[in-house]
Amino acid sequence: MVRVTNAVARHRRRKRLMKQAKGFFGDRKNHLRLTKDAVMKAMAYNYIHRKKKKSEFRKLWIMRISVAAKIHGISYSRFMDGLKKAGCLIDRKMLSEIAIHDPKSFEAVIVSAKAALA
Repeated sequence: MVRVTNAVARHRRRKRLMKQAKGFFGDRKNHLRLTKDAVMKAMAYNYIHRKKKKSEFRKLWIMRISVAAKIHGISYSRFMDGLKKAGCLIDRKMLSEIAIHDPKSFEAVIVSAKAALA
């Protein structure tokens, strides 16, 4: 009877793990037990931060819109209230892009928001 080993599958599994640990520091990149723990922890952080990224971008957009609105003499909350009352459906991401790249259009949006408030 031939001795059966699982060498091919084991090497493939180890190679995949080491590939995921590429760029890690110290023993975490080339010792199997440490690498396994490090990769699992990295994957957990990766999952958490993918969720966190969305709220961080939203905060950034709000900050940009707030500054651009203040320049035109209206607070962020009043501006957003005016947009809602005006029936404007532009989301925060687009508003921040407009505020940065096309200030004249943003000024027009602010005028419409102010008109809806008055």
